[in-house]
Amino acid sequence: MTVKNWEVVIGLETHTQLMTQSKIFSGASISFGASPNEQACAVDMALPGTLPVLNKEAVNHAIRFGLAVGAQIAPISIFARKNYFYPDLPKGYQISQFELPVVVGGTVPIEFNGQVKEIQLTRAHLEEDAGKSLHDDFEGLHGEKSSGIDLNRAGTPLLEIVTEPVMRSAAEAVEYAKSLHSLVVWLGICDGNMQEGSFRCDANVSVRPLGQEKFGTRCEIKNLNSFKFLEEAIQYEVRRQIDLIEDGGVIKQETRLYDPDLQETRSMRSKEDAQDYRYFPDPDLLPLEISREWVEQIKILMPVLPKDLQVEWQEKYGLSSYDTFLLTQEKKTADFFINLLLLIEDSQAKQAANLMAGDFASALNRDGLSAEQSPLKPNHLADLLKRIQDGTISNKIAKEIFSQLWEIGKTSALSTHGAVDEIIDKQGLRQISDSQEIEKIIDQVLVEQEKSVEEYRAGKEKAFNSLVGQIMKATKGKANPAQVNTLLKQKLTGD
Repeated sequence: MTVKNWEVVIGLETHTQLMTQSKIFSGASISFGASPNEQACAVDMALPGTLPVLNKEAVNHAIRFGLAVGAQIAPISIFARKNYFYPDLPKGYQISQFELPVVVGGTVPIEFNGQVKEIQLTRAHLEEDAGKSLHDDFEGLHGEKSSGIDLNRAGTPLLEIVTEPVMRSAAEAVEYAKSLHSLVVWLGICDGNMQEGSFRCDANVSVRPLGQEKFGTRCEIKNLNSFKFLEEAIQYEVRRQIDLIEDGGVIKQETRLYDPDLQETRSMRSKEDAQDYRYFPDPDLLPLEISREWVEQIKILMPVLPKDLQVEWQEKYGLSSYDTFLLTQEKKTADFFINLLLLIEDSQAKQAANLMAGDFASALNRDGLSAEQSPLKPNHLADLLKRIQDGTISNKIAKEIFSQLWEIGKTSALSTHGAVDEIIDKQGLRQISDSQEIEKIIDQVLVEQEKSVEEYRAGKEKAFNSLVGQIMKATKGKANPAQVNTLLKQKLTGD
């Protein structure tokens, strides 16, 4: 993305809340929706005499992610204290990782501008979340306007995933965030609920003159919890930085917040560098040692990854890389397609993929549903595909039946089998494949469309399509298209 001869440079830091039963260094619950401070134990509140104990399941999740992105799993990693003062950080420091993170490198593939691009990761490290400051409509003991602190999130396990500054537009950053979101949900390490703060992005944004190698001064936009806000925030920040520089100003390295109501970013605080946090190894936590045996145990339990399914479907069914990428964006969609493949012939896989990526995906998006919540199940799509294959219905009629099935399924449970045939029989939608019947209709259309016949015989190929359209209209779309084309051509050429 270039804007007025400027190049945009973006890197993302994503805080992924790990799906564990308890916090990363204590036994307190991390379930969402509890009353303030109800799930903050002595360790989370940093009471004197308490010590952190590492949650092994959080480490398992980090290893699982590292394997999925082809990263190096560090045999030894160190937990460090990141020192800063904030009211919702009771210890006065955050336990994180700095010099030796648990996951190093790796890539996340994205589909962008019709091509697959690998986004390079710098690292992924384990850390604890901070608490939350409450300001809006908060009253003190005597009704005075006040602020409060909720420590329920303090100690929640996070895997912070950091990219290299390799993205060049807001749209590309959003595609990466969506792909990463899909992957962590696929792996079962995060529930992906952005409204509850389970998946939050910080965007590091800078601009530089086109052709310049040196990066510009970056600003970090914190806590973007929707793909829409991520795109809007980056777009605004890019315009702000370019306008400021062109007006003779200087970009200050700072942390900014995005206001979705005003659709603008605003300054929060000056951006600290690593030395400002005074990192040092946490003396209460031993180095984390991850053996090869531990990694192998996790590898055995790994689900089939999207990239593996993509290769399998391309090789076995001849699907395109674009088709397979779309079908593996969400695990629930991939599982739906896998179950559909079990019910149809291999030769129908391409048609099944088109149906899934077309009408099915559109209906899901329109109604805000996941594949798992679809009113239609794999057997319904399989029955529809079979009726196309055996010539009972045309592709056009199949679209109409799909729409009807979808609407019926939203209000009442569809029978496991027979729903497709029931609509076909009730509405008389069976395709006309009787050659004599089709010939009669063709003869009638040729008489009525004499001008189109003359144009075709004069060399105008478009006239043929017009005649086909008239024949299909006369049969209400029920004539077998292949037969119509063959018989019409014979009539026109006299073969």
